[in-house]
Amino acid sequence: MDTILIVEDDAKLADLLDAYLSKYDFHTVVVEDFNRVLETFEQAAPSLVLLDVNLPRYDGFYWCRQLRKSSLCPILFISARDSGMDQVMALENGGDDYITKPFQYEVVLAKIRSHLRRAYGSYAQNQEERKLETGGLTLLPERYIIQYAGQSAELTQKEAVLLEALMLKEGRVVTRERLLDLMWEDQHFIDDNTLNVYITRVRKKLKDLGLEEIVETVRGAGYRLSASGDSL
Repeated sequence: MDTILIVEDDAKLADLLDAYLSKYDFHTVVVEDFNRVLETFEQAAPSLVLLDVNLPRYDGFYWCRQLRKSSLCPILFISARDSGMDQVMALENGGDDYITKPFQYEVVLAKIRSHLRRAYGSYAQNQEERKLETGGLTLLPERYIIQYAGQSAELTQKEAVLLEALMLKEGRVVTRERLLDLMWEDQHFIDDNTLNVYITRVRKKLKDLGLEEIVETVRGAGYRLSASGDSL
């Protein structure tokens, strides 16, 4: 029986989700103390998390980042906030899906079943976590974490996509066009400076780990990650 963790501060909605999912043979755990979300998560060991955005003290984006440090289980946001930016934030902070309120419970159930199949069932491709390594630098692309010399740093979803592309072609140039294609489905609406901003952010996080100047700008072409530099 799969366990679903419900992180929702609307007690009535949480109870309704609890009752509905229980009818379909899910074991549900409802968070009651929003200062102990991580502890409840660790105790419940859920297969999937339903996570509201607006929560007491820390929002759902914060808790999603914390959960992603230790787990790859599907996280589905449920929120009354329906702006495109909120949905982008949910995905960039490690969420797998975004369901806007009010919703049909049948839709929530269908999405839960779909994500469980993809993560653990007939659609699951590989249960082992992907890991990229070069010169002591490790990227965990599904958790948006980089590690080096015993230290770690969090990335956003797009920063992880950017760094993964550079690491996969370590020592070779990755064109700006290729990076834009990977990071945005429709790059026509992306300002040319946006990629520069993400490059700067990735360089800053690498520098904070002690890795300086390993992402090189190749003028007129793109960028290259060099594992042969002094930093690595």
